[in-house]
Amino acid sequence: EVQLVESGGGLVQSGGSLRLSCSASGFTFSSVGMSWFRQAPGEGLEWVSGISRTGRTSYADSVKGRFTISRDNPQNMLYLQMNDLRVADTAVYYCRAGNYRGQGTQVTVTA
Repeated sequence: EVQLVESGGGLVQSGGSLRLSCSASGFTFSSVGMSWFRQAPGEGLEWVSGISRTGRTSYADSVKGRFTISRDNPQNMLYLQMNDLRVADTAVYYCRAGNYRGQGTQVTVTA
């Protein structure tokens, strides 16, 4: 059974940092590209960042230069380091592997 469990969200002031983690199980993590999505209140799902199985990364323009995605294949872990957070980054953040996603972790940024 595929399981993705996000953690690391919280409440932070604008300009602050958070590091999200996603623990993966039930599939061969090292063989799969992974991604982070987010959903703000009343909005649709927005792609944030992706990392290929070989470590190639990509970012949405809105987070480029502030967020860093990484993965630890031996530990089956995906990360998202978020710096210089803005109120507009407030959302539930999900990690995804193909059509699977976790339950999400809430990130709230206050002014």
